[in-house]
Amino acid sequence: MSNEEFLFQDESAGPDKEPDINTSPPWRVLVVDDDESIHQITTLVLNNFEFEQRPLQLLHAYSAREALSIVSQQPDIALAIIDVVMETQHAGLELVKTIRQQLQNRSMRLILRTGQPGEAPEEHVIRDYDINDYKNKTEVTAIKLKTMLYAGLRSYRDLCIIEHHKTGLEKIIGCTTSFLQCSSLKEFASLILGQVAYLLGLEREQIYCCAAINNAGQPGPRLDIIASSNPASGNKLPDDVASKIRQVQQNKESYYAEDCFIGYFTTHKGNENFLFVSKGSKLEQSDHHLLSYFSHSIAIAYENIQLRELMRESQRELSYILGEAVEKRSKETGSHVKRVANYSYLLAVKCGLPEYEAEKIKLASPLHDLGKIAIPDYILNKPAKHDASEWAIMQQHAELGYQILQHSTNEILQMGATIAYQHHEKWNGKGYPQGLSGHNIHIAGRITALADVFDALGSDRCYKKAWPLPEIIELIRHERGQHFDPVLADILLNNLDAFLAIRDAYPD
Repeated sequence: MSNEEFLFQDESAGPDKEPDINTSPPWRVLVVDDDESIHQITTLVLNNFEFEQRPLQLLHAYSAREALSIVSQQPDIALAIIDVVMETQHAGLELVKTIRQQLQNRSMRLILRTGQPGEAPEEHVIRDYDINDYKNKTEVTAIKLKTMLYAGLRSYRDLCIIEHHKTGLEKIIGCTTSFLQCSSLKEFASLILGQVAYLLGLEREQIYCCAAINNAGQPGPRLDIIASSNPASGNKLPDDVASKIRQVQQNKESYYAEDCFIGYFTTHKGNENFLFVSKGSKLEQSDHHLLSYFSHSIAIAYENIQLRELMRESQRELSYILGEAVEKRSKETGSHVKRVANYSYLLAVKCGLPEYEAEKIKLASPLHDLGKIAIPDYILNKPAKHDASEWAIMQQHAELGYQILQHSTNEILQMGATIAYQHHEKWNGKGYPQGLSGHNIHIAGRITALADVFDALGSDRCYKKAWPLPEIIELIRHERGQHFDPVLADILLNNLDAFLAIRDAYPD
């Protein structure tokens, strides 16, 4: 029997079997040898070979140079069987060194197979070259070749899982940091969709993140969608998704399947939350592990954001209550502060401020006239024009409001102090109390100044009737660049319908 016959002698010959068609992604295996017969016999022996229900895709190279070109273009090759002696006596060894050192490919399993062991002594090669196995062609039978592939592919698989988990955990850490920086549930919801897709590399994702809310008077918890990859569905889950989530809710544990993952997690307050993920292909076990870790990050972040939302709502209510108390004392409607708050928010967004800054201005602007609480009633509610001394006292309300709020460490109240102090400043420097001009006036002061005047002119006061809309528009045009920041004045005039919609939503 020749060496080649022994080399590929099949020790488990059996009856031929019609192969099943396997559509799973293949393991890429590179055969590097300058002998054509080695390629042919290797292909024959490994025909229908599968590992973990995935077939092989054999790639062929007949020189080290050709192999290097293939490896450079296809870095996902799982295993390479490399001859030592090809175009040079040590071509295979040099190829191993290039793959490991220059291409920095540490995952591919490299197996040296030689028919001339004297050219590359086994101990020397194993010690000095980063290979995973060394075989003499005379000792490799068909079964041993398959055993070699099982061991190499299993090692490659484990390395890929470790790398996948490492990358996934790095992503989760990054996602968690991003979650903690979210300032609203809307921002949080958008981030969930993007990060889950990023985590798994999804293309056809179906992601729902839900919260179960127990309400008195309802027979069971209601599932509210926090985030969905299908916005057209509104706040309604597909029936099959809702059914699976309710089963998870009953079992109080996450659900793992090839077609979907449903994470179950609770907050310290006892709220139940779910993350439903499916994709167009099978979810691997590593995907489930990453999604499970990710679910816990979502739970913690969601509870923190809910707390921030509650605090923000409390701050909003406090601002409105204080603002309305001042307005009622001056016999004006409390809707004025709500309109000014919403006008200010719209102006802030339209002039390009970040959402967080716009929201701060909205929450703080109802405090613009807080200093009026210290103005005597006979001046505050005088139905006629103030005389010089009365007007001097009336003007003090800007600085009084600032003094009331300036020592607070709360960022909303700090913004309120700035607004109270500067909302009567004018772009041309002829306002009060500091005579600031242009961009020396804080953007929040400029915004609230315009919002306040726009609303005040359109409302009845003890000393005047509401102005008709055309007269208000004409005044803003006339005062553009005088009283008002010209950019903000243009924003209001160019988006008048949106401002009028706010006025209609909060009538006196």
